[in-house]
Amino acid sequence: MGKAAVVLLSGGVDSTTTLAIARHEGFRPVTLSFDYGQRHAVELQRAAAVSRHFGVDDHRVVKIGLFGGSALTGDGQVPKGRGAAEMASGIPATYVPARNTIFLAYGLALAEVRGIGDLFIGVTAIDYSGYPDCRPEYIAAFEAMANLATRAGVEGTTRLKIHTPLICMTKAEIIRKGLELGVDYSLTHSCYDPGPDGLACGACDSCLLRLKGFREAGMEDPVAYKT
Repeated sequence: MGKAAVVLLSGGVDSTTTLAIARHEGFRPVTLSFDYGQRHAVELQRAAAVSRHFGVDDHRVVKIGLFGGSALTGDGQVPKGRGAAEMASGIPATYVPARNTIFLAYGLALAEVRGIGDLFIGVTAIDYSGYPDCRPEYIAAFEAMANLATRAGVEGTTRLKIHTPLICMTKAEIIRKGLELGVDYSLTHSCYDPGPDGLACGACDSCLLRLKGFREAGMEDPVAYKT
Protein backbone atom coordinates (compact mmCIF):
# COMPACT_ATOMS: atom_id res chain seq x y z
CA MET A 1 0.00 0.00 0.00
CA GLY A 2 1.06 3.59 -0.64
CA LYS A 3 1.74 6.58 1.56
CA ALA A 4 0.26 7.01 5.01
CA ALA A 5 -2.80 9.12 5.80
CA VAL A 6 -4.45 10.03 9.08
CA VAL A 7 -8.16 9.11 9.07
CA LEU A 8 -10.43 10.46 11.80
CA LEU A 9 -12.69 7.55 12.73
CA SER A 10 -15.76 7.64 14.95
CA GLY A 11 -17.07 4.24 13.94
CA GLY A 12 -20.17 5.66 12.24
CA VAL A 13 -21.36 5.38 8.65
CA ASP A 14 -19.57 8.48 7.37
CA SER A 15 -16.14 8.00 8.93
CA THR A 16 -16.14 4.28 8.11
CA THR A 17 -16.94 4.98 4.47
CA THR A 18 -14.21 7.62 4.45
CA LEU A 19 -11.73 5.02 5.72
CA ALA A 20 -12.79 2.66 2.93
CA ILE A 21 -12.27 5.41 0.36
CA ALA A 22 -8.81 6.24 1.72
CA ARG A 23 -7.78 2.60 1.41
CA HIS A 24 -9.31 2.34 -2.05
CA GLU A 25 -7.27 5.37 -3.13
CA GLY A 26 -4.10 3.56 -2.09
CA PHE A 27 -3.39 5.22 1.25
CA ARG A 28 -2.11 3.38 4.31
CA PRO A 29 -4.44 4.61 7.06
CA VAL A 30 -3.57 5.56 10.59
CA THR A 31 -6.97 5.76 12.32
CA LEU A 32 -7.58 8.24 15.11
CA SER A 33 -10.59 8.13 17.45
CA PHE A 34 -11.53 10.26 20.46
CA ASP A 35 -12.87 9.51 23.91
CA TYR A 36 -14.31 12.86 24.98
CA GLY A 37 -16.92 11.77 27.49
CA GLN A 38 -19.59 11.18 24.85
CA ARG A 39 -22.71 9.37 26.02
CA HIS A 40 -22.42 7.12 22.95
CA ALA A 41 -18.94 5.86 23.86
CA VAL A 42 -19.89 2.49 22.35
CA GLU A 43 -18.75 4.09 19.08
CA LEU A 44 -15.15 3.61 20.25
CA GLN A 45 -15.62 -0.16 20.26
CA ARG A 46 -17.08 0.10 16.76
CA ALA A 47 -14.15 2.22 15.55
CA ALA A 48 -11.73 -0.45 16.76
CA ALA A 49 -13.76 -3.17 15.01
CA VAL A 50 -13.88 -1.16 11.78
CA SER A 51 -10.11 -0.63 11.91
CA ARG A 52 -9.55 -4.35 12.30
CA HIS A 53 -11.98 -5.08 9.46
CA PHE A 54 -9.90 -2.95 7.11
CA GLY A 55 -6.57 -4.30 8.33
CA VAL A 56 -5.41 -1.06 9.94
CA ASP A 57 -2.39 -1.82 12.08
CA ASP A 58 -2.18 1.62 13.74
CA HIS A 59 -5.42 2.64 15.47
CA ARG A 60 -5.18 5.23 18.22
CA VAL A 61 -7.70 6.50 20.77
CA VAL A 62 -7.07 9.91 22.33
CA LYS A 63 -8.77 10.70 25.64
CA ILE A 64 -9.57 14.38 25.97
CA GLY A 65 -11.77 16.47 28.22
CA LEU A 66 -14.05 18.88 26.39
CA PHE A 67 -15.97 21.67 28.07
CA GLY A 68 -19.49 20.31 28.03
CA GLY A 69 -22.19 22.46 26.52
CA SER A 70 -23.63 19.60 24.46
CA ALA A 71 -26.32 16.98 24.80
CA LEU A 72 -23.71 14.45 23.65
CA THR A 73 -21.65 15.04 26.80
CA GLY A 74 -24.58 14.92 29.19
CA ASP A 75 -25.67 18.56 29.19
CA GLY A 76 -29.36 18.28 28.33
CA GLN A 77 -31.52 15.92 26.34
CA VAL A 78 -30.73 14.51 22.91
CA PRO A 79 -33.45 15.76 20.51
CA LYS A 80 -35.71 12.99 19.22
CA GLY A 81 -38.20 12.64 16.39
CA ARG A 82 -37.20 15.74 14.44
CA GLY A 83 -38.15 16.10 10.79
CA ALA A 84 -35.79 17.13 7.99
CA ALA A 85 -36.96 20.77 8.05
CA GLU A 86 -36.39 21.03 11.78
CA MET A 87 -32.93 19.48 11.49
CA ALA A 88 -32.04 22.07 8.85
CA SER A 89 -33.40 25.04 10.80
CA GLY A 90 -30.55 25.63 13.23
CA ILE A 91 -27.64 24.22 15.22
CA PRO A 92 -28.91 21.39 17.46
CA ALA A 93 -28.24 20.64 21.13
CA THR A 94 -25.95 17.78 20.02
CA TYR A 95 -23.42 20.25 18.65
CA VAL A 96 -20.18 19.88 20.63
CA PRO A 97 -18.32 23.22 20.86
CA ALA A 98 -15.22 23.24 18.64
CA ARG A 99 -15.22 19.43 18.34
CA ASN A 100 -14.04 19.10 14.75
CA THR A 101 -11.49 21.87 15.27
CA ILE A 102 -10.03 19.96 18.22
CA PHE A 103 -10.13 16.62 16.38
CA LEU A 104 -8.52 18.07 13.28
CA ALA A 105 -5.84 19.72 15.42
CA TYR A 106 -4.94 16.35 16.94
CA GLY A 107 -4.92 14.83 13.47
CA LEU A 108 -2.71 17.66 12.24
CA ALA A 109 -0.23 17.19 15.10
CA LEU A 110 0.02 13.44 14.47
CA ALA A 111 0.43 14.04 10.74
CA GLU A 112 3.22 16.57 11.25
CA VAL A 113 5.09 14.34 13.71
CA ARG A 114 4.86 11.41 11.29
CA GLY A 115 5.62 13.42 8.16
CA ILE A 116 2.14 12.68 6.77
CA GLY A 117 0.58 15.11 4.31
CA ASP A 118 -2.95 13.68 4.03
CA LEU A 119 -5.76 13.85 6.56
CA PHE A 120 -9.24 12.39 5.96
CA ILE A 121 -12.43 13.43 7.73
CA GLY A 122 -15.95 12.19 6.96
CA VAL A 123 -17.85 15.45 7.13
CA THR A 124 -20.82 16.04 4.87
CA ALA A 125 -22.83 19.19 4.19
CA ILE A 126 -25.86 17.20 2.95
CA ASP A 127 -28.13 14.98 5.10
CA TYR A 128 -26.57 16.25 8.32
CA SER A 129 -27.75 18.00 11.48
CA GLY A 130 -26.55 21.51 10.70
CA TYR A 131 -23.17 21.54 12.42
CA PRO A 132 -21.09 24.59 11.38
CA ASP A 133 -17.83 22.61 11.45
CA CYS A 134 -18.96 20.31 8.64
CA ARG A 135 -19.09 22.98 5.90
CA PRO A 136 -16.65 23.18 2.96
CA GLU A 137 -15.62 26.73 3.86
CA TYR A 138 -14.66 25.59 7.35
CA ILE A 139 -12.49 22.75 6.03
CA ALA A 140 -10.80 25.10 3.55
CA ALA A 141 -10.08 27.59 6.34
CA PHE A 142 -8.61 24.92 8.61
CA GLU A 143 -6.40 23.57 5.85
CA ALA A 144 -5.09 27.07 5.12
CA MET A 145 -4.45 27.66 8.82
CA ALA A 146 -2.68 24.30 9.18
CA ASN A 147 -0.20 25.15 6.46
CA LEU A 148 0.49 28.53 8.05
CA ALA A 149 0.78 27.27 11.62
CA THR A 150 3.13 24.29 11.31
CA ARG A 151 6.86 24.01 10.79
CA ALA A 152 6.26 21.47 8.02
CA GLY A 153 3.95 23.88 6.24
CA VAL A 154 6.13 26.97 6.62
CA GLU A 155 9.32 25.19 5.58
CA GLY A 156 7.51 23.41 2.76
CA THR A 157 8.62 19.93 3.77
CA THR A 158 5.02 18.66 4.02
CA ARG A 159 1.86 20.48 3.00
CA LEU A 160 -1.29 19.17 4.61
CA LYS A 161 -4.23 18.22 2.41
CA ILE A 162 -7.59 17.62 4.14
CA HIS A 163 -9.65 15.11 2.19
CA THR A 164 -13.44 15.31 2.52
CA PRO A 165 -14.69 12.73 0.02
CA LEU A 166 -18.26 12.78 1.36
CA ILE A 167 -18.76 16.54 1.58
CA CYS A 168 -21.31 16.72 -1.27
CA MET A 169 -22.85 13.25 -0.93
CA THR A 170 -26.25 12.28 0.49
CA LYS A 171 -26.40 9.57 3.13
CA ALA A 172 -27.79 7.14 0.53
CA GLU A 173 -24.90 7.90 -1.82
CA ILE A 174 -22.44 7.40 1.03
CA ILE A 175 -23.93 4.02 1.88
CA ARG A 176 -23.91 2.87 -1.73
CA LYS A 177 -20.27 3.93 -2.06
CA GLY A 178 -19.34 2.09 1.11
CA LEU A 179 -21.03 -1.10 -0.02
CA GLU A 180 -19.10 -0.92 -3.29
CA LEU A 181 -15.90 -0.76 -1.25
CA GLY A 182 -16.70 -3.64 1.08
CA VAL A 183 -17.90 -1.78 4.16
CA ASP A 184 -19.71 -4.00 6.66
CA TYR A 185 -22.16 -1.52 8.16
CA SER A 186 -23.16 -4.00 10.87
CA LEU A 187 -19.86 -3.04 12.53
CA THR A 188 -20.80 0.65 12.74
CA HIS A 189 -22.67 2.71 15.31
CA SER A 190 -24.40 6.05 14.73
CA CYS A 191 -26.87 6.60 17.59
CA TYR A 192 -26.40 9.62 19.87
CA ASP A 193 -28.38 8.10 22.74
CA PRO A 194 -28.00 4.31 22.85
CA GLY A 195 -29.41 2.22 25.68
CA PRO A 196 -27.28 0.43 28.28
CA ASP A 197 -27.27 -2.58 25.96
CA GLY A 198 -25.80 -0.46 23.15
CA LEU A 199 -28.94 -0.61 21.01
CA ALA A 200 -29.60 2.46 18.88
CA CYS A 201 -32.60 4.56 19.93
CA GLY A 202 -34.01 4.95 16.40
CA ALA A 203 -35.27 8.48 17.07
CA CYS A 204 -32.29 10.86 17.39
CA ASP A 205 -31.12 12.91 14.41
CA SER A 206 -28.26 10.54 13.67
CA CYS A 207 -30.47 7.44 13.74
CA LEU A 208 -33.12 9.09 11.56
CA LEU A 209 -30.58 10.26 8.99
CA ARG A 210 -28.97 6.83 8.94
CA LEU A 211 -32.31 5.05 8.50
CA LYS A 212 -33.31 7.50 5.77
CA GLY A 213 -30.03 6.82 3.97
CA PHE A 214 -30.47 3.05 4.02
CA ARG A 215 -34.10 3.39 2.94
CA GLU A 216 -33.18 5.64 0.00
CA ALA A 217 -30.32 3.32 -0.92
CA GLY A 218 -32.81 0.46 -1.09
CA MET A 219 -31.03 -1.43 1.66
CA GLU A 220 -31.93 -2.65 5.12
CA ASP A 221 -29.86 -1.23 7.96
CA PRO A 222 -28.02 -4.20 9.50
CA VAL A 223 -27.88 -2.80 13.06
CA ALA A 224 -30.57 -3.31 15.72
CA TYR A 225 -32.78 -0.53 17.08
CA LYS A 226 -34.86 -0.22 20.23
CA THR A 227 -37.70 1.29 18.19
